[in-house]
Amino acid sequence: MKAKTIRKKDISGFLDRLIQAYRVYAPVMQNGYFLFKTIKSGSEASLNYHNTKMSPKDILFPQSEVLFRYQLDKPGVEIDMPAQDERNLVIFGIRPCDVRGIQALDNVFSKNPKDPYFEERRSKTVIVGLGCKETHNGCFCTTVGGGPCADDGSDLFLIDIGDEYLIRIISDKGEVLLKEEDLPDAETQKITAAAEVAEKAQEALRPCVEVQGSEDILTQRFNDPVWDVISEKCIGCGVCTYLCPTCHCFDICDEAVNKEGKGIRIWDSCQYPLFTRLASGLNPRDTVGKRMRQRIMHKFVYFPDEQGMLGCTGCGRCVIECPVNLDIREVLNILLRTGAAR
Repeated sequence: MKAKTIRKKDISGFLDRLIQAYRVYAPVMQNGYFLFKTIKSGSEASLNYHNTKMSPKDILFPQSEVLFRYQLDKPGVEIDMPAQDERNLVIFGIRPCDVRGIQALDNVFSKNPKDPYFEERRSKTVIVGLGCKETHNGCFCTTVGGGPCADDGSDLFLIDIGDEYLIRIISDKGEVLLKEEDLPDAETQKITAAAEVAEKAQEALRPCVEVQGSEDILTQRFNDPVWDVISEKCIGCGVCTYLCPTCHCFDICDEAVNKEGKGIRIWDSCQYPLFTRLASGLNPRDTVGKRMRQRIMHKFVYFPDEQGMLGCTGCGRCVIECPVNLDIREVLNILLRTGAAR
């Protein structure tokens, strides 16, 4: 694998040059926490962060998106599709758990039937991953098959080696991004230093629960009363699904005034009671326990069965931001530990 190095003090200039040709998203401090935002200057970006408050999935799958506009007139209905930004995109400094989240969205939206809105953005996107030298209390990527310096899914991948970043060149897209940059090839000792950083981070983040074989155990417990016990303190706010890099539930609604209107796609959540309520009034998931069960089953049973990967990346946002401290790791431990003993 090809590798280059770049001095940390040169990152801002590198981003400035990228901004001339790409729409660049990078982690930015805003209101006391980090979010991925479009930057107009390389100095706005900060790579010294644990993780962003929200996952960057909304770059490719917006929280609210106009799918089409329509106008009624005498000849019929005139439909207008929104114009897409023609510039290519760079998501710079994205953590491995969030890259894995994009891979999950690829499986959902880029397979037949393909979603043209997602596909248009995704095909023009270059991903620059950033390895985790340190982790925080909510992290559990190694539990679900990831790693703090896992570079799969990235086009370039940065690893902090002190005053410099080692840059692994993963794909042709990544190589094109560095084409105009006069960066030195990584020396052997710097490649070794990056490997040591990755190994140390991996060792510091040992798996907290054994998810191997969880599909069978969770399926066996589908009708178990334990779901109601686990979900007793859940308030159904849905913050776990909105912050999650893999959750992709959405609703489509129309807004119309007189003879003009638009079709809009908005994020939705399986944790909301109206999500599964039918027109008749029947709701097959009429309790918090059933909705909690759906979230866990989808991530650890249904998604792996359909897409070949877990629907959880271990980013820890649902752990850190849950207002009632409902920890998905503890939920899995309860279900899998007691389930295995049954």
